[in-house]
Amino acid sequence: MAFASFYRIDDKSHYQFRSFKRIVLPHLMENNPSCSTTDRKTIERNRRNQMKALYSQLNSLVPHHSSRESVSLPDQLDEAANYIKKLQIKLEKMKERKDSLMGIERPNASAGCSTRAGMRLRSPQIEVNGIGSALEVVLVTGLDCQFLFNETIRILQEEGAEIVNATFSVLDDTVFHIIHSKVEDSAPSYEAARISKRLKKFAEDSAPSH
Repeated sequence: MAFASFYRIDDKSHYQFRSFKRIVLPHLMENNPSCSTTDRKTIERNRRNQMKALYSQLNSLVPHHSSRESVSLPDQLDEAANYIKKLQIKLEKMKERKDSLMGIERPNASAGCSTRAGMRLRSPQIEVNGIGSALEVVLVTGLDCQFLFNETIRILQEEGAEIVNATFSVLDDTVFHIIHSKVEDSAPSYEAARISKRLKKFAEDSAPSH
């Protein structure tokens, strides 16, 4: 945009015409609605795209039923919130179970897995928890019962479970093994129940006879 000005060049009242280009300063652009509207639209569009991606990622983490009916966004958020609450309850129960396992008495016995201190566990303890296709196995043994962990891994693999990771921690003479695995998505509840039954039978068979 240009504007014109006239200025006097001599004492005879002669005037010369000169045009100037309009210079728009940055601080004036900020106050110009036409300039900031585009920026606001771009920011809002980016924000919506980011939120859409986050919703999609959250929805992919929640197990769904076989129904193909479209679910509204509020219903998806409610479903995710309920799933998180269930996981929290499950986690609390697992913590309580772990606390109870950590309080196992270790009386002297003539059979069973020995420990460094000469104490013996009455029997190995095993807990199986399934959430969707995820399967968690908590195995509690003595220090000298590594074969029980190896056998548990073997059983899981024989049953078609995929081992994701395995960790362990030691408290006094007790070893806590936690094995995370995945089962087939076609019927996760059935697979988890079948594997759980076999593992618990294995734990019972490994218990010392009286």
